[in-house]
Amino acid sequence: MESVYLGREPIIDRENSLFAYEVLYKNAQKESEANSRYTSASVINTVLNKFGTNAIIGNRKAFVKVDEKFLMHDLIFTIPSEFFIYSLVDLELSDRVVERIFQLHQKGYELSLDDTPLKKDVLVKYQTILKKLSYIRVTLDDVGMSTVKLIEFLHKHGIKVVSTGIVSSTEYKVAKELGCDLFQGYFFAEPKILENSKYEPSQANILQLYNLLLDDDTDIDVITQAFEDNHEITLQLLQFINSGAFHFRNRISSINHILSLVGRIPLSQWLMLMIYSKSVSKTSGYSPLMLMVKNRTELMEKILKVVRPDASKEFLGEAYFVGVLSLIDTVFGVELEKILGDMKISLEVKEALIEHKGILGEIYLLVRGIEVVDIDLMMDFEEKYSLESDVIETIVLESMQGVNEFENPSED
Repeated sequence: MESVYLGREPIIDRENSLFAYEVLYKNAQKESEANSRYTSASVINTVLNKFGTNAIIGNRKAFVKVDEKFLMHDLIFTIPSEFFIYSLVDLELSDRVVERIFQLHQKGYELSLDDTPLKKDVLVKYQTILKKLSYIRVTLDDVGMSTVKLIEFLHKHGIKVVSTGIVSSTEYKVAKELGCDLFQGYFFAEPKILENSKYEPSQANILQLYNLLLDDDTDIDVITQAFEDNHEITLQLLQFINSGAFHFRNRISSINHILSLVGRIPLSQWLMLMIYSKSVSKTSGYSPLMLMVKNRTELMEKILKVVRPDASKEFLGEAYFVGVLSLIDTVFGVELEKILGDMKISLEVKEALIEHKGILGEIYLLVRGIEVVDIDLMMDFEEKYSLESDVIETIVLESMQGVNEFENPSED
């Protein structure tokens, strides 16, 4: 099978919770933009059969782009309707195309128009298939009163509106006020740096606990007491440790017990990861930001293991910290340099995050490229380190699966 680079971009609901993904994919052949934008139906089918839907999207649904060639291929019916939403691209509504859309709808497939300008003439163009659509993915370039009316019109037809390409909280606010239902992009990871801002008490407490854990001179009883003085943090930590993500024989009931079982460094890593848990989402699940950071830590460690097979446990821990700290300024609302200055962090981690120096900085840039499926960056990295052509592809899929299992652990 030809190498296919996969990525997925989050789609958030009005409560800031993860609703679905868009699966992004490009093949390894550097073709023209028109040809490389979408892989063939047969390639997508092979990828899904090889790795399984659970590895790619877990229990979420995923939007996949479908052009006319893909739409009219009979393999389209072999892709599970319960997992994927076909996002229709650049369609000319011939009789054959309309008939195929009706067939898919009848078989239970959810359909969407992809990145459609929200204008009256566009909706008129697609009026013959509107009743078969569940979603419309829109680009909000020209916003006005007519935009609100068009969204209301779509809602009357039972169609949810997905605002795509949102990269800032300002754009999100506008789309939400217009009445959009879903929002796509990494806007939730936008740092909100405020001049002369200060840490909230709970944030300062987290950093204090973190520093205590990494201070070898601090007695375990002092650390235990510091956690117990922070009831909310302790409760969240106990819930986290007792989740299906860990496989302890007996239920953990105390901080002292956690320290004796897992050690200070792993606990400090999980403590940093945990600060993202409620930072965006208003629901009880893990926030999109936390899942994004979890994916970064998975990628950082796995890529380092491939590039440096002899990497020490400490070096792998530093790779983890680059991933977990990469969005901490978003949570704290303070410049990254300021936060790192208050933490017991190695120079290598600081330089990787701030200046992208060293192998950790190089891997960090690659991880950010993976998120947007920067195929040139991925292939250049593979070439530089003489990696097999499918190494990054495999790591990305393993990391997706790791995040899925983290979010929805098995009951075993």
